[in-house]
Amino acid sequence: NKTLIEFLRLIDYKRLKGQKLNSGGKKFHQFLRDKCPVVSETYYPTFWCWESRVQTLLRPFVTAKPWVNYRNELITAPDGGQISLDWFDNDDSASHPDQSTRPTVLLLPGLTGTSRESYILHMVQQSRDLGYRCVVFNNRGVSGEKLLTPRTYCAANTEDLEVVIEHVQRTIDKAPLMAAGVSMGGMMLANYLGRKGSEVRLKGVVVFSAGWDVFECTASLEKPLDRFLFNSYLTSCLQASVDRHRTILEKKYDIDHVMKAKTIREFDERFTSVMFGYPSNDDYYRDASPIHKIKSVQVPMLCLNAADDVFSPNHAFPVEAVKQNPNVALLITYHGGHIGFLEGLWPRQSTYMDRVFRQFTKGVFENGRSLDDLH
Repeated sequence: NKTLIEFLRLIDYKRLKGQKLNSGGKKFHQFLRDKCPVVSETYYPTFWCWESRVQTLLRPFVTAKPWVNYRNELITAPDGGQISLDWFDNDDSASHPDQSTRPTVLLLPGLTGTSRESYILHMVQQSRDLGYRCVVFNNRGVSGEKLLTPRTYCAANTEDLEVVIEHVQRTIDKAPLMAAGVSMGGMMLANYLGRKGSEVRLKGVVVFSAGWDVFECTASLEKPLDRFLFNSYLTSCLQASVDRHRTILEKKYDIDHVMKAKTIREFDERFTSVMFGYPSNDDYYRDASPIHKIKSVQVPMLCLNAADDVFSPNHAFPVEAVKQNPNVALLITYHGGHIGFLEGLWPRQSTYMDRVFRQFTKGVFENGRSLDDLH
């Protein structure tokens, strides 16, 4: 890897100089440079798959899937629905042998993701090596459990996330807790932080490849090539999940109409916005866009986005909003795609995203007191 980096430097890989750490306060900025030095490095993508779409498509196949033995827990939501949590207790932790105080990371997967996604498994692996515990919040109906009520999930609604956080904090009330969200999981997490403000008790948050403005994200994914590569596939995955729970969902929704949707926008118009009671799909997209809530975030939040992410176009990144909030930092790399960030000749074991997660998580748990007052 060092040889490759030196080679790239020699050929003057100029376009990568667009990497930048944006932050609203000197204290948080300095903390990141000291405790998370990876933010100061230039990210060099794997040279044979540097293009954003290739990074995005190859990540699940190229990176290893570490074996993780989860302990599943089903909890009940106020509406009678059930939420599936996958715990990695890490009882062999040498650095934190006391399970009651073992630092814990809550992980939120992407749109159709579960605790078995490669990016989640990598974060669990990083946490295990540091001696921490993890708990993965699987959205309703995605990880094999039955829907008990005709309701699934969306980026705008944070009620299930609030139930999960309260449950985890009650269960391990003496253990410090932080959270990490990926893609839609990151959007949900950012929306939660913005809504709850100073009520949030998380020690810190890290968000990867979030879509900041849903209108812009959707428009980007509707461009011909991206519609072919990503939009149609994701729409079919969402429809497959709906069809799997057709028996209970068709009691309230026109599932046949939903199954005819050709894009994510059409799916949301026919299903998601209807389910969560929005007057229109535009109202749902506006509420789901975290860009409008950055100003209200009151806990340390580091965000990583790639400027070439077709799921989250760079012109919609909340750079100015971030600069107005001392609790938030946004790291933008020139390359990386969507949940890609592959690096090295053969990026099987670790990615740039994994290194950001590891260093930030360790910094928050081991030096968190320096983040108590970022104003």
